[in-house]
Amino acid sequence: MSSQVNSKEEEEVTPLQRPPSPPLHTTFAARGLHAQNFPAHKPRDLRIPSPQAITHVAWSCDGKRLAGVGIDKITRIWTPETSMESRAATHFSGGHSDDVDYISWNPTHPELFCTSSQKDRRIVFWDARQSRHTQQIILKISPVQTNYSPDGRALIFTSAGHQLFFLTYGKDGDVAKEQWHLSDKDGSIVASTAMFNHVGDGIILTHHSEHSVRVMDYPTLTLRESPAAHVGGCVAVALDPRGRYLASGGYDSIVNMFDLSEWICARTISTCENAINALSFSYDGEYLAIANTGPYIDICATETGAPLHRVPALAPSPTVTWHPSKYVFAYCGQTKLREGGPPPVAVIGLFGGGI
Repeated sequence: MSSQVNSKEEEEVTPLQRPPSPPLHTTFAARGLHAQNFPAHKPRDLRIPSPQAITHVAWSCDGKRLAGVGIDKITRIWTPETSMESRAATHFSGGHSDDVDYISWNPTHPELFCTSSQKDRRIVFWDARQSRHTQQIILKISPVQTNYSPDGRALIFTSAGHQLFFLTYGKDGDVAKEQWHLSDKDGSIVASTAMFNHVGDGIILTHHSEHSVRVMDYPTLTLRESPAAHVGGCVAVALDPRGRYLASGGYDSIVNMFDLSEWICARTISTCENAINALSFSYDGEYLAIANTGPYIDICATETGAPLHRVPALAPSPTVTWHPSKYVFAYCGQTKLREGGPPPVAVIGLFGGGI
């Protein structure tokens, strides 16, 4: 993979602004931890010739596979420890009749995943050990984002119309075999993004035109918390693996870190100059990666909010996701068309050590 970023793109990445020093007791040194040396690493970017962008990337629950979607009707899955060359990807096709937009891995089984497409209005379930899909759900609405419950037996998804829907896994009617089927919940709840909490008894919702984050009990869907988060809309959330914090990002370029015990904003990260696209915590919860509409990804310390490193990217990334057990994250996108320059290419990238 190439690690070269041309000088013109480097000039566009503004350096991180250093905020005041955080309280000493929150620093890595005071807590007896060795801070990662992120500036020692370089981005590893794979360019794939395509008029389309890679729109979403995700790690399998064991971290051995990395999947990317967005280019055509195919899901591409790499084994990064072996190779991230384009020809090394395993292709999964035949489940969708149009472009694939999003992929989610089952959190309990490293071979199982689902893909969704807004254009063909399908959610398709796969087993990576076989080429053909295991089940196909044809919907009346366009699914945008999907997220599994912690036990892998429920799936929530949001639609292009910003509605929330549910799939559950089990026996339905006279069918003897367990399979996925639409829940009877009617889609009356509005949401742009939705995810389960770590226990599975709650869901966290955002809406692109709401300033607050909503936390609801599951499966009753009773509103539990609704802390104010952003001016102009909340578009991204991530849960600290340790269960201490919920990070939220908005169009206002701000990231808020909510203390989950009291639901107060413990700190605000304002290092980004652009609207936030996606957030992801490292496996130990110590680091937060922030993807935004600019050509870079920021890494901040969770406990202090201090900016640690700005990773130059070949393109703004719609998503960022840390490896489940290593200090490596993946991102994606598409390079911009430049006058007199090469045509745009799809990009999937890795940053960090251990792979």
